[in-house]
Amino acid sequence: MMTATGTTALPGVAAEAALAVPGVAALQPRLARRLAAAAAPTRADTTPPEAGVRADRAPDGSGWHIEVRCVLTEGRRALDIARIVHDRVTAALVTHLATHGAAEPVTVAVTVTGIAAWRDAA
Repeated sequence: MMTATGTTALPGVAAEAALAVPGVAALQPRLARRLAAAAAPTRADTTPPEAGVRADRAPDGSGWHIEVRCVLTEGRRALDIARIVHDRVTAALVTHLATHGAAEPVTVAVTVTGIAAWRDAA
């Protein structure tokens, strides 16, 4: 049986895998999370990367549905980067779940929410 630690770590595992893909600038939290961060007395830039990942059990309890919301860097095809993110996040989650004794199906949806302009520091 899967431990609570294993399931609560899914967004972090997915965020780490997505952010490791060249061309991913950041992960964007959902609107509700952004509004809550804006209303909080702390700085908005302290939002953890896993806030850009949503992990839900499948309605029939047969596995997991993961949504990753990415902001990409310009200069690359968004479709190519989204496919790589999908594949790497899926692989990371399957490995994580298996390590915690829960070989369950995982579906991953990648949403590109924006393209960050590349700023040359020179």
